[in-house]
Amino acid sequence: MKRRNIIVVATSTGGLDALKQLFRAMPADLRASIFVVMHIGAHPSILPAILQKSCKLPVKHANDGEAFVSSKIYVAPPDQHMLLFNGKTLLSRGPKENFTRPAADPLFRSAAVMYGQRVIGVVLTGELDDGAAGLKAVRACGGYTLVQDPADCRSPSMPIHALRASDADVVAPVTELGGAILAALEPIMNSPQSHNEAHVLAARAEEEMMRTGQFALADLEAIGTRSSLTCPDCGGVVWRIGNSFPLRYRCHTGHAFSAASLEDEQRRQSENAIWQVIRGIEERIFLARARVDQERQANTDISDLLNRVATLEEARASALAILRSNAVHP
Repeated sequence: MKRRNIIVVATSTGGLDALKQLFRAMPADLRASIFVVMHIGAHPSILPAILQKSCKLPVKHANDGEAFVSSKIYVAPPDQHMLLFNGKTLLSRGPKENFTRPAADPLFRSAAVMYGQRVIGVVLTGELDDGAAGLKAVRACGGYTLVQDPADCRSPSMPIHALRASDADVVAPVTELGGAILAALEPIMNSPQSHNEAHVLAARAEEEMMRTGQFALADLEAIGTRSSLTCPDCGGVVWRIGNSFPLRYRCHTGHAFSAASLEDEQRRQSENAIWQVIRGIEERIFLARARVDQERQANTDISDLLNRVATLEEARASALAILRSNAVHP
């Protein structure tokens, strides 16, 4: 009889406290392996050491090719995706997903595809929507899903998007999720069918792409349709993956992002571009005023220069107004 014994956890903003509370409920003889992705980017991390202080289970960064065992927590290292394959953790510096590495979706997809009903997927507090597509894959492949109650989150965005993407078996405060996980480790009494075969096929294709590093155009065509967007990371052609929530995209070199994370990145790039324009205008104003002072000393007509300064100041005001509007800020 099958047992659920693969637990995958995703979190971001506010996640440290949430993980501490969640793991505090885990017994030392837990009959499962736990895998955690927290958005830490490329910065050095002592997350395992911090979590160890409030946890009975051993906590460590995962190693590439390491056979995982029960009663242990594996944390994705900085700047590396963590995947599960044939009883081992695989690490990859492959393309970022949702503009982050490590990301939750690659872990969740690999667990769902490899272990199906044995998987428990957990989405905790965090910004944007990494983990939403991954949790949908877990559920589509027959796994069990839990989401922290958005009202209980420091940052409710990840749980909200996860719940929009897929039904959850349990929605609860983080203080109750530990007990819910332990209850879900009981033997699986039935064999639920996939919610959507298309979701399963897409998860399998994307899992293989990330694991092998091969992003063939034919494979992208099989699971998506070309869009009019270009990848903000590499400028490549972008395919829309599926038609359901969350809207997702992947480029031909492998970068993947949801519509929410893409919009956030485009907003950031737009704001940076406008600040560069403002800087250029400020420098032109400075130079024009310096010329005004010089020409005044020579008793030269400065009307054109004064008009130029006025025009530049209007342009600066317009650019600042755009920054203050919803055109850039959420």
